Amino acid sequence: GRRGDEKIPLIVFLHGDWQDGTDNQSQLAGRGNGSFELVDRANADGIALIYIAPQTTGAYWPPRRVAAVIADALTRWPIDPRRIYLTGISDGATGVWDALKAWPTCFAAGVPMSGMTELAGLGPIRDVPQWVFHGSEDNDTDVETGYNGAMVGSRAVVRALRAMGGTPRYTEYPREKHVIWARAYNETGLLPWMLEQRLRGKPCDFARLRD
Repeated sequence: GRRGDEKIPLIVFLHGDWQDGTDNQSQLAGRGNGSFELVDRANADGIALIYIAPQTTGAYWPPRRVAAVIADALTRWPIDPRRIYLTGISDGATGVWDALKAWPTCFAAGVPMSGMTELAGLGPIRDVPQWVFHGSEDNDTDVETGYNGAMVGSRAVVRALRAMGGTPRYTEYPREKHVIWARAYNETGLLPWMLEQRLRGKPCDFARLRD
């Protein structure tokens, strides 16, 4: 639990495109696609944690929408601005990378699963702690080529980050397809790794970023 006026880490979960909408419910299906596992684990270990699962539309997570959610959360709860973690699945994983690229100094870590992004813009996020997950046989977002467009899959992203001197963690599940998140969020080392990461510099003013 929380002690005194201790600040609490925040995990923001970005859903995939099949949970788009405005009902503020469908993104929590399947226990937040397995991401509730992080909350369960924190509770079991007596760790204070704030978890938010916002909802988007149009199969896209504009970075400003992510910033607006965090700005709102910062006004409601005693969040540690140096321990804001982004995670997401499929289009939500792409949203994680988009937000990291938009503001490379604002997030303590990113955990994208089964996602894709452009190779452009990775340089500034080389040193952002990232633990990337993907299935080798992903039948939706190819682990190398994404959708065969401008964006590439996790394996290619991780290779590029490492070539730039970054040290992302990468877990690729052999023979697994697109839906890996229940398994990935259940990795025993994931929550401890996330909570170890802290922003090195000055925290960001998310209220300014959302406008």
